[in-house]
Amino acid sequence: MNFVVSSTALLKHLQSVSGVINTNAVLPILENFLFEVKGGKLTISTTDLNTSMTTSLAVEGKEDGVVAVPSKILLETLKTTPEQPIRFQVNTENFAIELSTDKGKYKLSGENGDDFPKIPEVSQPIVFTVPAERLLKALATSLFAVGNDELRLAMTGLFVELHETGMNVVGTDAHKLVLHKIKNLAIPEAGSFIVPKKAVNLLKSALPSNNTEVKVEYNKTNVFFSFDETTLICRLIDQKYPDYNAVIPTNNPNKLRANRTEFLNALRRSSIYSNKTTYQVRLKLTGNKLVISAEDYDFNNAAVEEMLVEYDGQDMEIGFNAKFLIDMLNNIDSTDISFELSMPSRPGLMFPGESNNDEETLMLIMPVMIAAN
Repeated sequence: MNFVVSSTALLKHLQSVSGVINTNAVLPILENFLFEVKGGKLTISTTDLNTSMTTSLAVEGKEDGVVAVPSKILLETLKTTPEQPIRFQVNTENFAIELSTDKGKYKLSGENGDDFPKIPEVSQPIVFTVPAERLLKALATSLFAVGNDELRLAMTGLFVELHETGMNVVGTDAHKLVLHKIKNLAIPEAGSFIVPKKAVNLLKSALPSNNTEVKVEYNKTNVFFSFDETTLICRLIDQKYPDYNAVIPTNNPNKLRANRTEFLNALRRSSIYSNKTTYQVRLKLTGNKLVISAEDYDFNNAAVEEMLVEYDGQDMEIGFNAKFLIDMLNNIDSTDISFELSMPSRPGLMFPGESNNDEETLMLIMPVMIAAN
């Protein structure tokens, strides 16, 4: 088995799928790339048994074959190799691999590619497509809200809810929630699935920020995302997602509009002086004035800031976790934000200041009890 490939192109493709590999893999062979050459095309696969990625590129070679290649040593070699053709020669009896360039030769021990776990294949899927940049926006906007508590397994992934004209992407950890709606899609039938956080991170890193169509296929156990020469497959979280609509308040008469950057920077400064356990900040709304305050009584630290806003509602004082608010503001890309409130004991809703006919974002944050002075 022999083939020649561009060192730069190979490194790019390897890096695009290497995030799947765990440093402490349950099986030693999972620390390898699976190389399969067929008809002048090299297909590279990685898996951790729950998430798999494949990518392919053209190579020069007439011999077909398969081999498992150690990932770490190959990546480290290619990272310092300038652009040039690199030849792979594989002994199909003992799977010894020799890499040859104009200036050097490198030998490494491969493994039998037939021992590599089989990459799942799609079976009886529901299929739809979504532009890559729209899917990327949904993932980037909602991923930060996903939880890490393994006791709430459903919340450790993104919930994808499909209806005939679009899809909802939901992330929550029970303290904050993001609902991002992608509108004007053709969806064959209603359905839903939960994508694990690791797979979402890998997909987010791999997606191009353009209008490339992403083919999404899913069934009861797996979801497949295919675009360009890359496919990501992951096992779905088999849990019932909580009814997120039940926690979104519908009557929010108190409406605040503020400059996102100004609000964000005020929160960053104030949170420095907050209690490092609760990160509590108070928002006091009176007329068109917002007062942001934080205290840490253990160290006698305190901060108070004022900013002008547009506010339509009753005077109110409400407490929030500053870190959660900052996360929300960091994941909204509009100049202004709007904040809707009902009462100090009810969740607050944040929206981008500018509307978009093709998408809609809602962020919910639970209040914290205001500590007594």
